[in-house]
Amino acid sequence: MGQGRGWAIYLIPNAQSPMPNPQCPIPHDGSCYPAGSRFASTSRGTLSAVPPGGNPLRTRRCLTNALPPPYPMPYAQYLIQNTSMPWSRIISGIVAIALALFATLLGGWYFTIMIAIVVFLGQQEYFNLVRARAIAPAAKTTMVVSQALLVICTLDGTLADAVMPIAGTFICFYLLFQPKMATIADVSASIMGLFYVGYLSSFWVRLRSLGSQAISNLPLGGYWPTGWTDILDQSNLTYLPQGLTATVLTFLCIWAADIGAYIIGRFFGKTRLSEISPKKTVEGAVFGISASVAVGLAGAYYLHLPRSLYTGATLGLLIGIASLLGDLTESMLKRDAGVKDSGQLIPGHGGILDRTDSYIFTAPLVYYFVTLLLPLLADK
Repeated sequence: MGQGRGWAIYLIPNAQSPMPNPQCPIPHDGSCYPAGSRFASTSRGTLSAVPPGGNPLRTRRCLTNALPPPYPMPYAQYLIQNTSMPWSRIISGIVAIALALFATLLGGWYFTIMIAIVVFLGQQEYFNLVRARAIAPAAKTTMVVSQALLVICTLDGTLADAVMPIAGTFICFYLLFQPKMATIADVSASIMGLFYVGYLSSFWVRLRSLGSQAISNLPLGGYWPTGWTDILDQSNLTYLPQGLTATVLTFLCIWAADIGAYIIGRFFGKTRLSEISPKKTVEGAVFGISASVAVGLAGAYYLHLPRSLYTGATLGLLIGIASLLGDLTESMLKRDAGVKDSGQLIPGHGGILDRTDSYIFTAPLVYYFVTLLLPLLADK
């Protein structure tokens, strides 16, 4: 067995087809492969059949919809993991971070537009996962009401919670009058798409909007600093909107958790965390959460939050755990749908849900932490 750059090699030790039944997660293109055939997994989540003695780097026969190991025996006996980090993943990650920070700094409708694009693409991927299970959701209706929810959040965040039951009613109404009678799975998947991708993501708009109108100096409720001292000078932080500082701190905690868990888990992880996502390890999860707590402590101290030691540790812990749960939840959806990645939009990362799954459960926790808990601590 060998290992090519950016590849993980799987050995198929028997002469049977690698997918004798639908339960086997190895993809199948209708062919049988000889004993000794291997399957090379690229960083983009595809598999290529490699004949005995073949070079995976020269193989062009790609098979899609690969799931990560473990595979049921005896269809895959050996796994050689490539621990190199693909440059496409690094570059696309840097670009995504830069765009997120730029939109976050602008705030207002500019930030809402960014979230709206993410929600639109994320719901497309979610409904593709749902359709892989032969479910017929109300995809278009759900996507429309989700965009309406983001608009209402920007106009008046207090009305957002009222939109959720109304939007759910519209979705059920649509499904009731379809030519083919909807199933429980159709209704459930549609409401889940609204809640999981649309409603939870709307808390990012609510969080960033906190205190933003007071210092808006751009059209559409946007903000741009007159000088970098406005945001880098610690003495000026009290003049920045709470939503801006809270959103940036949350992003930093999530990035610390993701990067820390990825690096430590990839190079030093040995103990599997969950069967849902076999590549995740206990070592990576613990280090990722610890990194989030460290960034939370540093941010709370820098921002002069009340009781910064406890506030920072609690906030970092909540964000670290929520980001991990978001990652595992999306992995569960993908595993049930029988795919490795939710899409191929972002090089080295997969789909938009693969890149933003850590953010989904985080925003509501941080929003209520900032709006409910921090005022109580400030009064003491």
